[in-house]
Amino acid sequence: MAMRWWTVVVDCHDLAAQARWWAQTLDWELAYESPEEAVIVPPHAMTTTPASVQEWLQVGPGLVFVQVPERKTVKNRLHIDLAPHTTQDRDAEIQALLDRGATRVDVGQDDTEVTWAVLADPEGNEFCVLSSRE
Repeated sequence: MAMRWWTVVVDCHDLAAQARWWAQTLDWELAYESPEEAVIVPPHAMTTTPASVQEWLQVGPGLVFVQVPERKTVKNRLHIDLAPHTTQDRDAEIQALLDRGATRVDVGQDDTEVTWAVLADPEGNEFCVLSSRE
């Protein structure tokens, strides 16, 4: 079956600001923006060259930001995990996120026992920064 995970949709108040924040965080590109939604994708997904099914299945999902009237009130049931490469300074990457408006979040983790940091984006959506990976 050639179905692929296409996008994750993020409800937000300021879809343009959220899309740009996440695009900078992931080093992705803004693929589409309207008053109703903004879409960011990995740079290699911006190609106009037709892909084979195998290539198409290997492109990761994008993120779609849509505006909703309500504010976030409870912990996410789904979140994004980010991982720096082993050549990156993980603490510096976390600090850069904090400097750009992320906040540390306590969702019950014991920071002395876990190998990830729980943060929230500027609108409060939790995400984790894992230990460095190859």
